[in-house]
Amino acid sequence: MRGGGAAGTVERRGLVARVRARISSDGSLTKKASLNALAQALDYGARAIAGFVVNPILLRHLGDVGFGNWQVLQRLVGHATPAGGRPAEALKWFVANRQASPDLEDKRRAVGSALAVWAIFLPVVGAAGALVSWFAPLWLGVAPERYAVVRLAGVVLTVDLIVAGLSNIPWAVMAGQNLGYKRMGLTAALELVGGGLVAAGAILGGGLVGVAVGALGGTIVIGATYHWLARTYVPWFGVARPDGASVRRFIGLSWWFLVWNLVMKVTMGGDIVVLGIAGSSREVTTYALTRFVPITIMAGITSLIFGMAPGLGGLIGAGEVVRAGRIRDETMALAWLIAVVAGAGVLLWERSFLDLWVGPGRYPGTLATLLVVLMVVQLTLIRVDSNIIDLTLDIRRKVLLGVAAAGSSVALAWVLVARAGLGIVGVTVGFMAGRVVQSLAYPAMIARILALRRRDQVRGFVRGTIATVLLLGGAALVGRELHARSWPILVLGAAASGAVLLALAFALGLSAGLRGRLWARARRVARLR
Repeated sequence: MRGGGAAGTVERRGLVARVRARISSDGSLTKKASLNALAQALDYGARAIAGFVVNPILLRHLGDVGFGNWQVLQRLVGHATPAGGRPAEALKWFVANRQASPDLEDKRRAVGSALAVWAIFLPVVGAAGALVSWFAPLWLGVAPERYAVVRLAGVVLTVDLIVAGLSNIPWAVMAGQNLGYKRMGLTAALELVGGGLVAAGAILGGGLVGVAVGALGGTIVIGATYHWLARTYVPWFGVARPDGASVRRFIGLSWWFLVWNLVMKVTMGGDIVVLGIAGSSREVTTYALTRFVPITIMAGITSLIFGMAPGLGGLIGAGEVVRAGRIRDETMALAWLIAVVAGAGVLLWERSFLDLWVGPGRYPGTLATLLVVLMVVQLTLIRVDSNIIDLTLDIRRKVLLGVAAAGSSVALAWVLVARAGLGIVGVTVGFMAGRVVQSLAYPAMIARILALRRRDQVRGFVRGTIATVLLLGGAALVGRELHARSWPILVLGAAASGAVLLALAFALGLSAGLRGRLWARARRVARLR
């Protein structure tokens, strides 16, 4: 019996080893994209768990006004990020576009160029962060005796930006080489560590400064891990001294990514800044808590897409536009499917979730929640096409349209919040209206790049829009009557409704051909082939 048990144990260990080898071995684009997406999902799942646990702790220890100030301060200082030149972003897409290139020295010079750009822009990002930190107390309207605390927290967050800019360089190499899946599980665990450090800063009574120090500690730990991963899994990883032409080329490429990052900072955080300055910190607290689930889901979707993007970049770089076009259609369909199903689920259960999570009195109402969900769905689809455009390394037109959209969004939202007093409704309507130009222009740009048929694009857009209105509108009406009074009921209800919504969205929003392709792709992913 013992011998049979030992043999069984050996056999099971052999099976586990074979499964591990199959998962970790290199393979097709579908397999790598699937593993990258899984790794991204683990990271964002860990980040969502950290946010779910940490936000109530911050709310309890900082108070409503302090929590709102923290949300606004993070985004104010974050707007200094583009001043760092964004060399890691340029490096990522440069490496992705040249995955098949045998010129390893050119890739090392690209790493050196990225480091040179980071160093060149270092004084600029420091000055920008210091300037924002100095004026932040005035914009937030805090009492004079709190000025020093807010400013010090802003300085710590500025240091965090500088460290993040450096630590992202080895990560950009991993992502560009389509090897992001190699860190599977490790960086997810570090996301939890980072969240724990932020919570510790609040629990120990550090206030805004303690929370900012916790965020900086998490960035340092994750950055050190990125460097170790790149040295372990990218054989050519290293730094070669770049010549002047290489640095100028990288600055030219980084410039557009710099401007685009500023656009994304306004896009992702401008709503909270506008609401915090033109409205109030208490409105920011309600808004930030309400959008936690939708924005976390959006971040998860775009993270999955970004994880798969380097493989698509290899196809575009090799001129395989027809295959790339098919993958883009599948990617956009998948993003829409998840975003709409998740958004409808939020509309059904958001009030129950907020009551159980942070207590009653935080739900902003059905209309405000519907607008938040619509804004997040719109932003998700914009970011998917934006990411695909990045793969071409020709992003000038995309960036200029983004600048126009960001400026329009802020202006419209400011008028609706400051002049009309519409609060959350005003900020969501303003940002959605400002982004319409991106929603229309980016798919047209993709169609030209990947030789997609305009008729198919329009037909898919109309069908998806109708399905979105039906699903989100119906969920908003039904959600007014639902109320789960315990976590088990909420989880079971969300799971059951999610299955129904997924079936409806799959049938209503996607054509028969696209449904078949997604189903076939899902089977390949399940077999890791």
